[in-house]
Order: sequence, then structure tokens, then C-alpha cells
Amino acid sequence: MAGRALWRITHSAALLLVSVLVSYVVASAALSPRAHFENRTPRPPASAVDHQLASLGLDDGTPVLLRFGHWSWRALHGDLGRTIDGEPVNAEFGRRVGVSVRLLLAGTVAGTGLGVLAGVWAAVRRGRLPDRVLTVFSFLVLSVPTFVLALLLKDGALSFNNSVGHTVIRYTGETTPGRRGAWPSGPADRASHLVLPAATVALGAIASYSRYQRAATLDVLAADHLRTAQAKGLTPGRALLRHGLRVSLVPMTTFFSFGFLALFTGSVFAEQIFCWPGVGSWFLAAAQEGDVNSVVAVCLFSAVAVLLAGLLADALLLVLDPRVRR
Repeated sequence: MAGRALWRITHSAALLLVSVLVSYVVASAALSPRAHFENRTPRPPASAVDHQLASLGLDDGTPVLLRFGHWSWRALHGDLGRTIDGEPVNAEFGRRVGVSVRLLLAGTVAGTGLGVLAGVWAAVRRGRLPDRVLTVFSFLVLSVPTFVLALLLKDGALSFNNSVGHTVIRYTGETTPGRRGAWPSGPADRASHLVLPAATVALGAIASYSRYQRAATLDVLAADHLRTAQAKGLTPGRALLRHGLRVSLVPMTTFFSFGFLALFTGSVFAEQIFCWPGVGSWFLAAAQEGDVNSVVAVCLFSAVAVLLAGLLADALLLVLDPRVRR
């Protein structure tokens, strides 16, 4: 057990290093911080641009691997560099990461929980109206891009508010401007602004997880041990809850670890469309400005989040499947 955990942590650290290296190289090749300064009016002298790039660690005359080495050494000591405007990346990251984590947690918990419940429900009622409705819903949601889904939710909220004559559903920003953070108005205001962005993330998760959970539950329902439990007097529902649900959740842990990246991508679009000041909207703005250090910081955050999701999936697998502990 300890050896497996050590190997998993070492493997995750190696993947994190490779992910950040690739992100840095791609960002350095695709983005042009020099153009960000040279396109200003009036155009600054070339020497001033060179000096500014050197101060940011983005001197394009230095080999990219050497620049990555300098950046990674500072990152190991807690310094993620400076933004294209000369501000500390750490400060901007600290302001935005809490916003994104709150959105990701809400969307992930709601999407995973409801997706699993919906999948089990559809499997138990296979071929009936609830199963067919859920199937149509899942394919409709999966066929719509995340940003289109977010725009539809935002437009629906705007239309509903206009029809009732006042704001019922919050559809922009993380909080209401001027609203104090005292209890309970502050948290309630944040929660009301969280509904639509979290729903954008959760709907895609519900659609995909429900299909996989339905298939896994159908496999369990056809298993011999479940039929034996029913032959001994248990109802199909009780037999599934006692002897089948845990087994059906085992393959879902692996799917969760791979599907988390899609949830993070969905949160990026949700932040941009609903004007949330998280790392997703920061990433898009930084990419437009050629801010390599900020882009790599967001890539580092996403890589850590995905790896933590994988470690969480491994931990859940240990709980659900005793054979893995051997």
C-alpha cells in the first residue's frame, strides 16, 4: 500500500513537471510579449522593450529551456514571476484561485452526485419514460458546446428577470457591487451568483456521468450475485443498494479522474461569460496580451487540479474495491 502510494505521488510529480514544461514551451512559442510592448503608442525604443522583457524573464534572446529553468527554480521557491504589467503573478493568482475553486467544487459536486443518481435511476427504469427522457436530455446537452450552454442560461435568466420586472436570477459577476460581506447577506449573495456558472459546469457532468453510470449499473443488474440476492427475498432496489451500487461505482472513479479536465474547461467558459474574476477569465485575458508567466501559472493550477482529482479517484477506488488494497 505504501509503495503504491509513493509510486503514485512520484508519477504525479513527474507528470506535473512534464505538463508545466510543455505549457511553458508552447506559451513561449505561441505568445509574443514583445509585440505587446512594441504595439503601444507611441512605440517605445527597442532597448526599453528588451529591458522590460529581461526584467520579466521573457527575453526572447535567451533559449526557452533556460528561461524555463529560471522560472521553475523561482516557482519552487514560491515565486511565479510577474505579469506583463509588472505585477506579481502570486498576488493575482491568490485573488483569483479562490473564485475558481468555489465554482469548480460546486459544479463538480453537483454534477457528479446528480449524474450518478440519474444514471442509477435510468438503469433501474430501463426502457421506460424516465430512461428515455434522461437519454434525450444527455445527448442534447452533450451536443451543445459549453459556451453555447452558458449563453443560453444567461439569456434565459435575463428574459425571466425582464418578465417579472426585477432581478431574481443573478447572471453576471461573482457578487453584487456594494454588497457587504456580513452574514447572512454576503454568503447568500455569493450563492445566488454561483447558481448559473455552477449549473453550466454541472449540466455537462450530469449528462456524461449519467450515461456511464447507467451502463455500469446495467452490468451489475445482470450479475449473478444480484440475482442470487433477489432469489433470497430482497427486492431489486434493496439488492442493488446493498450489493450492486458499490460495484457499479468502481469504473466511475476512473472516469471521474479523466473527466475532471472537461469540467475545468467548462469553468473557463463559464467564468468568461458570467464575468467571474477567476483563473479561467485571467487565462484568456493573459493569452490575448502575450502574458507568458500568467498563462503558465494557470496551466500549473489546472495540472495540479487534474492530478489531485486523479489522486482522489485512487483513494475512492481503495474504499470501493478491497481487491486494490492487496
